[in-house]
Amino acid sequence: MDRRGFLLGTSGTLAGGLLVPRIVLAAGADGEALPAGTLASSVLDALPGKRPLIKRTFRPPNYETPVEVFREAYTPNDAFYVRWHSAVPELALADWRLRIAGPAAQTPREYSHAEILRRFKWHEVAAVNQCSGNRRGLFSPHVPGVQWGYGAMGNAVWGGVRLKDLLEDAGIATAAVEVVANGADAPMLTGPDFVKSLPMWKALDPDTLLAFEMNGAPLPSSNGFPARLVVPGWTATYWIKSVTDVTVSDKAFDGFWMKTAYRVPKGMFGASDFDSQDTEQNSPITSIKVNSLIVGPAPGSALAAGRRVEVTGIAWDGGSGIRVVEVSLDGGATWRKAKLGRDLGRYSWRQWRYDFEPKAAGTATVLARAVARDGATQAEKLVHNPAGYHHNLVQRADYHVA
Repeated sequence: MDRRGFLLGTSGTLAGGLLVPRIVLAAGADGEALPAGTLASSVLDALPGKRPLIKRTFRPPNYETPVEVFREAYTPNDAFYVRWHSAVPELALADWRLRIAGPAAQTPREYSHAEILRRFKWHEVAAVNQCSGNRRGLFSPHVPGVQWGYGAMGNAVWGGVRLKDLLEDAGIATAAVEVVANGADAPMLTGPDFVKSLPMWKALDPDTLLAFEMNGAPLPSSNGFPARLVVPGWTATYWIKSVTDVTVSDKAFDGFWMKTAYRVPKGMFGASDFDSQDTEQNSPITSIKVNSLIVGPAPGSALAAGRRVEVTGIAWDGGSGIRVVEVSLDGGATWRKAKLGRDLGRYSWRQWRYDFEPKAAGTATVLARAVARDGATQAEKLVHNPAGYHHNLVQRADYHVA
């Protein structure tokens, strides 16, 4: 269900760490190396159950996926990036419960994992999970926050039950405005509890899930075990991990992580489609913006003159799907279509490839940009904002031809 449909319907480790080679991290969007602050924190380290990832912070754990992993259509669970605002909670599946209540829930409910699986239909969706601040470390001038490179994202098949079915089982009052979700993670000593809300139309979308699995296996603890929200098309700030409490509210939620954080100047990136959280000055960050990434060869690689090379990558957006990926070899003067891979669903990323033959020694520059089915295209000029969100600048990759 889209927003319009809803409105119409309701109107009646590696010890010590290893430095990550620049070639793995790729080049910045302007063809230069990643900013010094991003490189300085680029250390490979392994969390329990994970292969070595790029450690950005240890407490709380924030680890990104090396770009080379994105050669795969689905990001392996042990390589999936990790993002927390607090410590990872330790939960036993047998003891876990989901509570649904609130002033706009007609009948409060409490469910065990076994009861949910027994009573509700299983549903799966392939979707990109992307941190709102992915590529923040590429902003120039620098902006504060976790200095992510390209890897604070991943693509997976998420399995669970529709949030809609659970909410309808509890009963939704006509006064319902938002659905508020909270997880088992405890707030940091100096910070507020991480609680987020969704507009009713998005909470009731048939692809919004309470997920127990990713890629056919239980969620890793660092990715939200035993259950997390999956909100396809929207940035990962709404994908609450280790979720335990869902509140159906009759008013806009005013917690810190909605009212103050994860916001951008109103209209900077178009409509938020979250009317109850919009103000005259700003709006919450919501849908993912169209984007693409060159995966291989890694920017900075050496290529042989006169020998054909295949450039590969991925492209994604907030749910309209990818219409075309274009590549330029002359600085953007002309563009040619890349070959798209299999369509795995409108919320999934789409693999692409483009063959070319570097003719002479020197520098070969490749630009790549994606166009979504709704007509949106990547930015040619970075849209600066205070928190470093929505970096979707057309990527430039320079290669050394010899």
